[in-house]
Amino acid sequence: MQYLLLIYGAESDWNKLSEAEAGKMTKAFGEFSQGIVASGHYKGGNRLHDVAKATTVRVRNGKTLTTDGPFAETKEQLGGYYLIEARDLDEATAIAARIPSAHFGSIEVRPVFEMPRP
Repeated sequence: MQYLLLIYGAESDWNKLSEAEAGKMTKAFGEFSQGIVASGHYKGGNRLHDVAKATTVRVRNGKTLTTDGPFAETKEQLGGYYLIEARDLDEATAIAARIPSAHFGSIEVRPVFEMPRP
């Protein structure tokens, strides 16, 4: 089964990291990524730009409305994700717990609803 591991953290904390701290975190994420690729769990993933570059889209009464930034202000923002293959939720949460930022942010583990292919 596939799971999406959504990585949340406070952008303000990320932006305060020194160059050395940012390099250490980047290295830790690289090692984590290489590990799940080697184990066959990795299906995809990306880091996201800051929420300042986000656009929220809504359609109301037939009109498309766009707003700069996220829909709601939160303490933690979605910073990236991994799409993984895991045998069950226990394995998926064990993988999520190894994501370096789980020590100061949070990782939401969501099963992917597999749609039938047309």
